Amino acid sequence: MRAQGISVIMFLMLNHKQFEKIVAEGIKAIPSKFLDKLSNVAIIVQDEPTTEQKRKLRLRGNAVLLGLYEGVPQNERGSGYTAVLPDKITIFKKSIESLAVDKADLKEIVKNTIWHEVAHHFGMDEGRVHRAEQKKAKNI
Repeated sequence: MRAQGISVIMFLMLNHKQFEKIVAEGIKAIPSKFLDKLSNVAIIVQDEPTTEQKRKLRLRGNAVLLGLYEGVPQNERGSGYTAVLPDKITIFKKSIESLAVDKADLKEIVKNTIWHEVAHHFGMDEGRVHRAEQKKAKNI
């Protein structure tokens, strides 16, 4: 937004409950052919990555992490995959809010972040997810 030649940065900040509602909408936007196949995974909201998460990912400086998948991808689960804690997809509230220009943009970022992390749950590596996102963007 510009006001008399001055750039104004808008920070969208929702309470936790409002943000969780947007995450729930993002989950519902996943086509049922994928949603029905999610297995042993929890999707949670956290304000920001923990020090341990940043360390494991080797994030430096002002790196922004919107979401994170932690667990055993479905394509790597074998017969020994029993009685394990759920995989975890974490959506980082403050990171997303810092990038969103308005509520509609925030909803789109959340939806895209959920898609990205769900793709990891199904076994797609970062390169493959990126290519799929580019292909999806071209089809819109």
